[in-house]
Amino acid sequence: MKSLKKQRRIQVIAVAAVALVLSTALIGYAMRDGINFFRAPSQILAEPPEPTEVFRIGGLVEEGSIVRGQGETIRFSVTDGGAVVPVTYTGVLPDLFEENQGMVGTGRYINGVFEASEILAKHDETYMPAEVVDALKEQGVYKPSDS
Repeated sequence: MKSLKKQRRIQVIAVAAVALVLSTALIGYAMRDGINFFRAPSQILAEPPEPTEVFRIGGLVEEGSIVRGQGETIRFSVTDGGAVVPVTYTGVLPDLFEENQGMVGTGRYINGVFEASEILAKHDETYMPAEVVDALKEQGVYKPSDS
């Protein structure tokens, strides 16, 4: 009888271990598309990502680079002071989106152009996303606001 309890306990532990491994694998599989890595323009040009990889780009909207196309398509360039990456976006831009301001976009880098599916802009006069500030500081371009 004692060996039967021991055997049952081992079976329960084994089933629990298999369930834990399986659930961890399923969570990892589900999150593979939900994790977007941040890259600065200099990093993108140094090591271009695969066209299928979705990631975030951040930097300053280059002055004089905003070109509105037909319909809702907008073209502009993002810079971190060391490199410039052209961006295309189809949709409505945030109200606070403008030249020489911080932005973060989500999308893919295809044939030398970042095709954005989402654009985020700063939300007040002093805010800039932390990743953008870090990338600009690395390039020696960051200018803190006077407030």
